[in-house]
Amino acid sequence: MGKLTTLALRIVIAMVLAGSVFVQVWMVPLFSADLEEAGAPDGPRIALLVVVVLGIVCAQVSAVCVWRLLTMVRRGTVFSHGAFRYVDIIFGAIAAAAVLVFGIAVILAPGEIAPGIILLICGAAVMIAGVALIVLVLRALLAQAVDRDAEARKLRSELDEVI
Repeated sequence: MGKLTTLALRIVIAMVLAGSVFVQVWMVPLFSADLEEAGAPDGPRIALLVVVVLGIVCAQVSAVCVWRLLTMVRRGTVFSHGAFRYVDIIFGAIAAAAVLVFGIAVILAPGEIAPGIILLICGAAVMIAGVALIVLVLRALLAQAVDRDAEARKLRSELDEVI
């Protein structure tokens, strides 16, 4: 991966983290106030706010893990077993986000929301779960790359012994 690509991705991740902190600190309380003014019952209102905050945390965790993987790429250590920890955390965060989006549908279903909207939210949850599965496939590819890298190092050391 090129230095410019890595720098661009780091800038995007920094912007995502800064924006998500802004949303948690400033926008969520405003959202809560809007829901309260609209007369939303306390139970669903609090549940919805908790789901929103946890969803933002999932995005933040994923962003930090991608940052760590970028650091490993820069150091040339991404094809090691240490990378699996970050990929596994990313998978877990995305899977949790899928569950949280489905939770939004469950929270909104008993209300006056149109059934089509609930179906769209459930569809979004399925799409996010699909992204989690893609990360799982990429993890399997990383495992193959780590195995190939270890095999190549072994062959190089054997060749060095022969020479």
